[in-house]
Amino acid sequence: MDKSDRIIPSKQPIYLEGPRSRGYELGFALKVFWQFIKAARTLHFVGPCITVFGSARFTEENPYYKVAREFGKQIAAMKFTTMTGGGPGTMEAANRGAFENGGRSVGCNIKLPFEQKPNKYMHKWLTLEYFFIRKVMLLKYSYAFVVMPGGFGTMDEFFNTLTLIQTKSIVQFPMVLYGKEYYTPLMQVIEMMSAQGTISKEDMSLVLLTDSVDEAMNHIKTYINKNYEIKPRKRLWLLFERG
Repeated sequence: MDKSDRIIPSKQPIYLEGPRSRGYELGFALKVFWQFIKAARTLHFVGPCITVFGSARFTEENPYYKVAREFGKQIAAMKFTTMTGGGPGTMEAANRGAFENGGRSVGCNIKLPFEQKPNKYMHKWLTLEYFFIRKVMLLKYSYAFVVMPGGFGTMDEFFNTLTLIQTKSIVQFPMVLYGKEYYTPLMQVIEMMSAQGTISKEDMSLVLLTDSVDEAMNHIKTYINKNYEIKPRKRLWLLFERG
């Protein structure tokens, strides 16, 4: 092996230390706990919600933005709260549809290296530092989920929700995949998984793939009316709770 073939070690090796100091880990745990408490205090009285997932990159001119806005409008007509990730694109559109049509509109924004500002169509929101806390909150207060076209984040939320349905962590919660052209290839992969036995066909029984907002909302209404009775939460004045 001549000189050109030699592997030159890095001048600054990277050490894999594993867990950090005990003090750091305790601080992290307390920070996570505080964010859960803050989120629960902020969102405790916002429900019942329907969460809309989708890309943050769609502009107002995009057809999917207009559809998401219509979803927000129809969720408001159901007297449910529209919940989103609180950012731009699909999230803004769904919040806007609810906000402009007399419905409640809330969001769980996320702190990113590139700033993501909360959209202006929300009555209440909070900004979280960790995606895993955000995902919990987007599901915790919702009784149905609408998944618009989106990227990695949307897919993460979709499959996270499906996993909870599969493991019976949430039961009888309907999901809508909006956009047949966009999601048909994904559904074909899921059908292959079912054929291979890695998932059960029943795991997808609550998922509707559609291009119709009306069909989507009827699918949601059917399961909610059949399986749930919504009761208002009581406010405790000792905890300074407000709606």
